[in-house]
Amino acid sequence: MSKPTLIIAEAGVNHNGSVIRALEMVDAAVLAGADVVKFQTFVPELTVSASAQQAEYQKQNIGKTTSQLKMLQQLTLTFAEHRQVANYCRKQGIEYLSTAFDLESLEQLLEIGVMRLKIPSGEITHWPLLVASAKTGLPIILSTGMSSLEEIMAALQVLLDHGAQRQQITILHCNTQYPTPLEDANLNAMSAIASATGVAIGYSDHTLGIDVSTAAVAMGATVIEKHFTLDKSLPGPDHKASLDPQELSALVKGIRRIELIKGDGVKKVSASEAGNLHIARKYLVARQPIRAGEHFNEHNVIAKRIGFAGMSPMCWPDIIGKVAQRDLAVDEPLVLSDIGG
Repeated sequence: MSKPTLIIAEAGVNHNGSVIRALEMVDAAVLAGADVVKFQTFVPELTVSASAQQAEYQKQNIGKTTSQLKMLQQLTLTFAEHRQVANYCRKQGIEYLSTAFDLESLEQLLEIGVMRLKIPSGEITHWPLLVASAKTGLPIILSTGMSSLEEIMAALQVLLDHGAQRQQITILHCNTQYPTPLEDANLNAMSAIASATGVAIGYSDHTLGIDVSTAAVAMGATVIEKHFTLDKSLPGPDHKASLDPQELSALVKGIRRIELIKGDGVKKVSASEAGNLHIARKYLVARQPIRAGEHFNEHNVIAKRIGFAGMSPMCWPDIIGKVAQRDLAVDEPLVLSDIGG
């Protein structure tokens, strides 16, 4: 059986800068059954310039236009608050993870003691951050929104050149429009990424609902990352495209069902169907009375269901032309001792 899908409940900045709400989101992720709850760690002034404008979806979702810097300043948690959240995650039995958007934030996350690193889509060309992440020796999850395959390969090579191990890297296919139109989900790109890179793949989902995430698992995703919120009506750039707690729970249950359906990939007789095997299969019987000494032929032998195990019709070439060793009545099953030279 393959390893269970790693389900990352992406809190992101949906706490709106409130550590109390962040802790409530941890509780919601635990209740939903997620494996990891992920936040975002950044120093706004090290992440964006004062003149950087919002993305169009951010303007639409927030309902007003401001600079990225002012927006992020309202959405950040302090490093001390991140440590508080991480400690609470450990107490609640869920893995804390956060995305570092700058080198200072990465250092802080390492001090907090994250188990893995997540490099977001916007940082896939951030060479210093890629190098610093690779040098930690921690497992790395790399998102690829807004990226070409060539850019993915370049980022991967930087990671590998600076100490990251291929078997510890997971690349997430991603589209960074919030919400992502279904026609842009392009789940087949996961296979292209896997073939080109030789690393594990996953999906960072920004579509509405849970269908695309569960489909991604069916197609081989080993990690699913999905934004959630406590309330979709809250102000902020990501709430409207996020799952509510009930939907997050449904996502986890749906993924676990898909894993059950996928099985272990070994084609065999299952326990549930084993009782049907000899009921549904045919075995060789006498089509008409056969006397001892007669030759078996296509006229006096036939394959029928007999309700129990017998001689397989795959033995047909081995018995036709052979001599019956005893008398056989109509529908009497053939056995090996009936077959003579």
